[in-house]
Amino acid sequence: QVQLVESGGGLVQAGGSLRLSCAASGRTFSRYAVGWFRQAPGKEREFVAAISWSGGSTTYADSVKGRFTISRDSAKNTVPLQMNSLKPEDTAVYYCAAKYSYYSSIYTSMKAYDYWGQGTQVTVSS
Repeated sequence: QVQLVESGGGLVQAGGSLRLSCAASGRTFSRYAVGWFRQAPGKEREFVAAISWSGGSTTYADSVKGRFTISRDSAKNTVPLQMNSLKPEDTAVYYCAAKYSYYSSIYTSMKAYDYWGQGTQVTVSS
């Protein structure tokens, strides 16, 4: 089992940047695939980005491609999500999720993940 904590959310103006971090306590992210999801008020939770445990594979939702970057920071035992050129429509609570995987697979569905953080609020003003 792994405990996940998101951090780095806040209020920024459109065009600005934020760097979110998904931290795992008690264990490292070794052999865990990690995904970022977000949920805006009144909307369903949606996929944002994902990375394999090896860090060799990443994938992004079309809405954030070219603007967001997911990576692995082994030294800090975190999976950051760098968000650039933020838009008001990026406003949401952002969640990280993890799934133990024997293979270095990647997952985009919420149903694939076993562990979830509590979320961090990102607000982008117009």
